[in-house]
Amino acid sequence: MKKASIKSEDYQKYHRQLILKKIGISGQKKIGDAKVLVIGAGGLGCPLIIYLSYSGVGSLGIVDHDKIEISNLSRQILFTKKDIGKNKTFISRKAIKKINKNINVEIFNKKIDKNNIDKIAKNYEIICDGTDNFKTRYIINDYCIKNKKILISSAINKFDGQLFKFDFRKKTACFRCFMPDAPNQEINCESDGIMTTLAGIAGSLQANEVIKSILNIKNNKNENIMIFNALNSNFRMVKLLKNPNCKNNHLHG
Repeated sequence: MKKASIKSEDYQKYHRQLILKKIGISGQKKIGDAKVLVIGAGGLGCPLIIYLSYSGVGSLGIVDHDKIEISNLSRQILFTKKDIGKNKTFISRKAIKKINKNINVEIFNKKIDKNNIDKIAKNYEIICDGTDNFKTRYIINDYCIKNKKILISSAINKFDGQLFKFDFRKKTACFRCFMPDAPNQEINCESDGIMTTLAGIAGSLQANEVIKSILNIKNNKNENIMIFNALNSNFRMVKLLKNPNCKNNHLHG
């Protein structure tokens, strides 16, 4: 069996990761070979993209149909004032290439829907959901469970955040088990507000789960929701069970 190897320049760059027993050269090679799709280049997606790029993920897909607005700049840390009016995907790709020009970056300047999600997501092993509406979250969830993808999702509002990891290669609950139907009123940062640092915390936690998934590091995050609050720095785990009335029960296995 051929041993994993990395370039001399990368050895120096990722040395602090390489000396960790749970990563090493073989682990860094796995990170370099990984293909991750980030849906939503907003408050969650920006720190997520930054840490995945710096960690050495080899292929990144970025999906977002929005242009940068001044109200984004307080928490969407890939962008600056000079980027206002430009596509988030385009500026995200430029930022990634500044971090590591060798990363394969594919951008999709469109909104995810049932008709385009397979064409966009089929070549990616891990899907990260950083969207801000339930309709899109359900589309992503249903696609990932049907196609046995790993889904790492986060949601933030005011001072509170939630982190989900679903490995649909295994028998597990899904996002619909947690929230079978969308609330009557959409919950989002625009209407409710958001603490700037909360977006950074949640996006970084998503990136952490991506790297652990790539390395296949076993932990108790699977089938649990991490719930956290930015004011009291409280983190707790809640067990997520399969909902017998879930619309995806025929796919849960």
